[in-house]
Amino acid sequence: MEPTFWRTEIYHPLSVHFPIALLLVATLAKAATLLLKDANYRFWQRVGSYLLYAGCVAAWFSIYTGDLADGIVSRKICDPTVLKDHENAAFTLAYLFTAATALDLFLAFRLIRMREKMLHLLVVVLMLAGSAFLMYTGHLGARVVYEQAGGVNVPASDCAGFE
Repeated sequence: MEPTFWRTEIYHPLSVHFPIALLLVATLAKAATLLLKDANYRFWQRVGSYLLYAGCVAAWFSIYTGDLADGIVSRKICDPTVLKDHENAAFTLAYLFTAATALDLFLAFRLIRMREKMLHLLVVVLMLAGSAFLMYTGHLGARVVYEQAGGVNVPASDCAGFE
């Protein structure tokens, strides 16, 4: 039996928590900038941007590790449609946050100068939509793990493998 660390389906739950935290806090920081002025605005705008960039990269890495786990987990669960819904929702959230990242970078490098406040609002709206899909994706992932034991090593009833 191979060591637990080398099971590729384990990489996904190890990597998925980074984008969850980074993107949700980025969304809060960017949303807060809608209410702030001057120095506080610039500080939280920058914090939100850096968290967004890191979270976006982490989201795509989690999709990659989820794809590694998919081939193993989909053969062991009873209802693979939940896994497919989880994957589709993950792609949707990654695309939404990628769009927010691209627009934020365009604004940061002054590639777009028209109605900056409106475009900042659009970034926040994209991030809020992405956060909604993030929560839905997490819910579906939890269903795969806790309802169908996806990626979980179920020991024998006599626990013979732990001696």
